[in-house]
Amino acid sequence: MTDDMLCAPAEVKYADELDWLESVDDGPKPFSWRLSPKMVRLFVLGSERADGLDREVPQKWFGDRSFVERSIVTLASDRGLLLIGDPGTGKSWLAELLAAAICRNSTLVVQGTAGTTEDHIKYSWNVSMVIAKGQSRESMIPSPIMTAMERGVIGRFEELTRSTSDVQDALISILSEKYVSIPELDDDNIVFAQPGFSIIATANSRDRGVNDLSSALKRRFNFVRVPVVTSKKSEAEIVRFRTTELLRRHRIDLELPPTLLDILLQSFAGLRAAAAAATGDDERLESALSTAEQIGVLEDAILHSHFFGDRTLRAETLGGSLVGSLARRTPEDLAILNKYWHGVVEPRSKKDGGDWPGFLEGGRQAITTLS
Repeated sequence: MTDDMLCAPAEVKYADELDWLESVDDGPKPFSWRLSPKMVRLFVLGSERADGLDREVPQKWFGDRSFVERSIVTLASDRGLLLIGDPGTGKSWLAELLAAAICRNSTLVVQGTAGTTEDHIKYSWNVSMVIAKGQSRESMIPSPIMTAMERGVIGRFEELTRSTSDVQDALISILSEKYVSIPELDDDNIVFAQPGFSIIATANSRDRGVNDLSSALKRRFNFVRVPVVTSKKSEAEIVRFRTTELLRRHRIDLELPPTLLDILLQSFAGLRAAAAAATGDDERLESALSTAEQIGVLEDAILHSHFFGDRTLRAETLGGSLVGSLARRTPEDLAILNKYWHGVVEPRSKKDGGDWPGFLEGGRQAITTLS
């Protein structure tokens, strides 16, 4: 079934694993949860030998155990969960995994933008049916959030701080009252949330000041701040995990050399250090230099090697992909990358050799081409 989808949701991708976990789960379950809180945590963070299971469950989200546990406890209460952090820290992926484990449906999602309206979190109308038969529950189009309320499952709201204040205000009543009124109808005009309903929202900390949350809305959420991954080992695990998924999805048989992964990690670490030391925005890359962007650089290099190379990932291709992916402003970003290439990559290439010279050359060619 997953072969028929470009990007299968977690509940489809891990359906067999979730079925098995449900069959061996004898723990207490809140509301109508499909798995107990302990099994939800195990699904997200993976199993250990001490769990005593007959089957290994792989780790899918790499982060502090306490963040996952606090998230699960929040969803077992009557409060919403807000995952907040820098871009690329895995907030959306964690939200998807939690929804998949708890209710086997992670697709009831509203994407917050400047164009998101109250209709997107409540309901709208099928105009042709309204003209033909009038307004009724049949002619009403429930939003993903209203559908989650009716089913007693998890609804998701991505990029909450990107939506306007009137949309956020409408969310306050849903989280507080746990029902939605439909004033256009005389009968059957209230949708009550069923037990198990909750909302997982995400927000980028870099969006502070775009549409700040009101104190009233903040009180309806428990905040879990997802930090940037600083451990090289953890970041390597994340990149390796997501790259393996990518290769499987594209049916590509290509090896990721550990030396090239190490070069990628060191390069991002060096660029982050340079950004932290910069005194102005014109000295910082526009890129957030997140783990997700590392995965994007690697994906670009892998696909280029597969379709236009000899199906071997080479340092030159990785260097060119890194420059091509991170050079978003011209000439500012190119100047920053050129400085890094001359000041860090070139000395490293002379000192360490190995794949560094190829990485140096690939990046140089990309900078020249884009200049």
